[in-house]
Amino acid sequence: MNIVSRKLLFVLVSAAVVLTGCAKKPKRPDPSSTVLGPSTGGSIMPQDISTIADPNSMLSGRDAGWDPNGQNRTLLQAVYFDFDKSSIKPGERPKLEAAAQYLKDNPTHRVLLEGHCDWRGTAEYNLGLGDRRASAARQFLSGLSVAADKLETLSKGSLDAVKNADEATAAKDRRVELVVIKPL
Repeated sequence: MNIVSRKLLFVLVSAAVVLTGCAKKPKRPDPSSTVLGPSTGGSIMPQDISTIADPNSMLSGRDAGWDPNGQNRTLLQAVYFDFDKSSIKPGERPKLEAAAQYLKDNPTHRVLLEGHCDWRGTAEYNLGLGDRRASAARQFLSGLSVAADKLETLSKGSLDAVKNADEATAAKDRRVELVVIKPL
């Protein structure tokens, strides 16, 4: 094909695309035919949810604190660390001992150890520090005879940290969260 015929083909294809245009905009449904009905907007109140919830839903019957993915962040306490440290403080060890006991009592559950840092430091450094913190918690739990397949680690670094936080808030960001995962 020569250059002239290529240009002509391009012009014809472009014209066809422009002339066909986009599909028509879909028609908005009548509010009276929707689940919420003719309201002015806003959110569904908790008592209204039961009227539209599916009784066969996999979410029904879940214990408090469990999310749809089978995770619970409230069962076990977070382990806190000193600034720029990844060693487990003696005062924080009972929290990990409680986690080990929980896993022994619930053999089908696992724990995700999420390492977090405060806002200070570079993103790369904080990811590494969060990983060291999660690994230290994993090593401590392994020393308590928790099977390796029951533990996972993840570093969040300073992703969830409060920027320019005061010391008290920053101290809460230096942690390993123990997220319980149960099979669905």
